Amino acid sequence: MKSRSLVVRLAALAAALIVLALTLAGLGLATIFDRELDRRAESELSQIVRILAGQITLDQNGAPIGNLALPDPRFSEPYSGLYWQVAPATGSHLRSRSLWDFELPVLPDASPGERRTIDLTGPNGSRLIAVTQTIAVSKGDRDGEAETPVQVTAALDRSDLASAQRSFRNLLVPSLVALGICLSGAMWLFLRLALRPLQGLARGLRQIHLGKARALPGAFPSEVQPVVDDLNRLIAFQDAAAEKARARASDLAHGLKTPLAVLDALSRQAHGEGRTELSGAINEQTSLMQKQVNRALARARAGFVTALGRATVPAAPLVEKLAGALRRLPSERPLDWDVTVASGAVFAGDEADFMEMLGNVLDNARKWARGRIRFTATMIGGATVFTVEDDGPGLEAEHAAQIERGRRWDETTPGTGFGLAITRDLVESYGGTLMLDRSPLGGLRVTLSIPAR
Repeated sequence: MKSRSLVVRLAALAAALIVLALTLAGLGLATIFDRELDRRAESELSQIVRILAGQITLDQNGAPIGNLALPDPRFSEPYSGLYWQVAPATGSHLRSRSLWDFELPVLPDASPGERRTIDLTGPNGSRLIAVTQTIAVSKGDRDGEAETPVQVTAALDRSDLASAQRSFRNLLVPSLVALGICLSGAMWLFLRLALRPLQGLARGLRQIHLGKARALPGAFPSEVQPVVDDLNRLIAFQDAAAEKARARASDLAHGLKTPLAVLDALSRQAHGEGRTELSGAINEQTSLMQKQVNRALARARAGFVTALGRATVPAAPLVEKLAGALRRLPSERPLDWDVTVASGAVFAGDEADFMEMLGNVLDNARKWARGRIRFTATMIGGATVFTVEDDGPGLEAEHAAQIERGRRWDETTPGTGFGLAITRDLVESYGGTLMLDRSPLGGLRVTLSIPAR
């Protein structure tokens, strides 16, 4: 599963590239070190060959004579890893004490004056890097004598080079690991600083979403500023459009008041003239029109608030205010109000919408309750859950479906059902849900779940 965090993605990619780069760098440095080590070994062995070539003399039989002295003490230690050998075309070979009883192989096809670097097998099966050169040496001290080819070889055990290579790698690996950690930390810091403007942008949008700001504040880098400017223009356009729509909805409501008032007057006139059937029909239609207008205005208002951003307010003061007002309303029977509001319960939206939603539900419970109403407000996850229960007759499933379609299930009780349909519209406009079921008290239980952010 891919992470959605841009910082994590870029950091992971940077870490992978750092690991790849350091791995390639480590392999490259190891290769360069190995080649440089071989080059230096070859250079030292070539120097030994030149020194030996300057000291060689042959007797009349073509055998090398004399004591070839070299300052390195390893030449005197058997199987020390550093060797030399002088091999004439005929006669016995002269070799360093370090070779002991072992003779290095002689190249049969060596050309006079040619210097070559080769790998040989040394004492006890060891691998040697060797420099060999064939030179021409005169027999004795007399001039004019025929020159005899002599092959001079200097060799070094590769295990000595391997030891140096191991030491280098033992230092190289921890150094590259430490460098990788430092580079990863620097890259992480770089990403945090580079993406800080986006974090500021996210905080600004969060404030707008919560209704605490209407524009993205502050100056942003030139790469981000065009996006910020466009967002601010879009927000300003939305505010203007929503305000214009709000004004039009208000004008519509005021415009309908006069026709409705005229119809109401005609209804009363018809009733006074004894035409009760006509008067009842007019009253029914005007009442339905008024409810539809109220519902449409409530939905439009909730849509405006949702579009403009929602401020979060504590639920407890609003509930106490609403419950107190309903308690004071006249009732045919005494009611026991059980109100419990969690300390962290909030409502993210317009206060008027809250009062209308909960007012409709609580007023419906007040009309139908036999003696008890229970109200609770709790926080569950990221939502505030409001529950209203009563001990009345309850609600059947088919009636709940009617309410969902905006119809009333009981025409004898004023306002029954339509207020719940309006409440459902308001709850859904806030991204919440409304559920109707049977309460443990015996009556209806209405559960409103509204996102708190």
